[in-house]
Amino acid sequence: MHGAGEMITFIDLNMYSVVFLFLVGFIGGLVSGFIGSGGAFVLTPGMMSLGVPGPVAVASNMCHKFPKALVGSIKRYRYGQVDIKLGVIMGLFAEIGVQLGIMVQTSILERWGQAGSNLYVSLAFVVVLLTVGSFVMRDAMRLARSGGAAGSPNRLAQRLQAIELWPMLTFKRAGVRISMWFLIPVSLATGMLAATIAVGGFIGVPGLMYVIGVTSLVASASELVIAFVMGLGGTLIWAYYGMVDIRLTLIILGGSLFGVQLGAIGTTYVKEYMIKMVMAIIMLIVAVSRFLAMPKYLNKLSLTNFADSTVSLLAQTSFGIMVVALLIGAGIILASMFKARRLENGA
Repeated sequence: MHGAGEMITFIDLNMYSVVFLFLVGFIGGLVSGFIGSGGAFVLTPGMMSLGVPGPVAVASNMCHKFPKALVGSIKRYRYGQVDIKLGVIMGLFAEIGVQLGIMVQTSILERWGQAGSNLYVSLAFVVVLLTVGSFVMRDAMRLARSGGAAGSPNRLAQRLQAIELWPMLTFKRAGVRISMWFLIPVSLATGMLAATIAVGGFIGVPGLMYVIGVTSLVASASELVIAFVMGLGGTLIWAYYGMVDIRLTLIILGGSLFGVQLGAIGTTYVKEYMIKMVMAIIMLIVAVSRFLAMPKYLNKLSLTNFADSTVSLLAQTSFGIMVVALLIGAGIILASMFKARRLENGA
């Protein structure tokens, strides 16, 4: 079973890559504390842009996630935003999804090698980011036009909450009563995606909002509890396969622990639609970055024959867009926080 690990090589670290990873960790933490997604959609591509193999980026990301998620969830629990019961129940079901996701990832690695795994991770990112990012952006714009009021749950969530299918679960903090059978598919999908591309929050947060009917504030906060439960179990399995690079884990953890607390504070100062807007903007920019990185992996698998100069240019552009996404995400979060705080002090 350790065969997959033998194909993997860890990258060499220099001062440039350490500083870059620390900043990626800080911004990933900032985004994580703000939208509750774990920030992995920033961290995994950020590591891969330095040449870290996809499975190692996913595994190291998951390893750093659970202590960071614990810090973020405690912080937001103090603000009264976390539904612990919801987070723990979904986290336990998500752990099953994690097991399935790791099985898929390791089988791809054994069959098609590192390039195949990198292509799979990048393709999954592009599909998920474009799909979820577009949906969340549309919803954020709708909320912005209505003045930022969250309103009642969408029609799907209302219909599901009306179905009495034993066992029915009540979540007081989230203000939701729903059948356990509707939590399970959202949880499994969250776990599978977390283990495959280290981004469970992309399914978890929208799933909580649009399927379960939880507000974005409680959804983003409770997803941190899910991320803690998933991250702890997933890390142990990835470590068994020899995929966790503890150096990367510690560097991005160091940066993200600063960011996650700042991001969590930010949620108390901004309107709900801003959380969704930030999530959508970063998702769509990172999707473009991962798309431009794919020709390199396609060439290695002999599926395409792009010129080396073209692949190099696309890879550099991909990295540049990744950096832009980080800066835009951090800029929007910090600017919205300072603006809201200034207005509050002025009032």
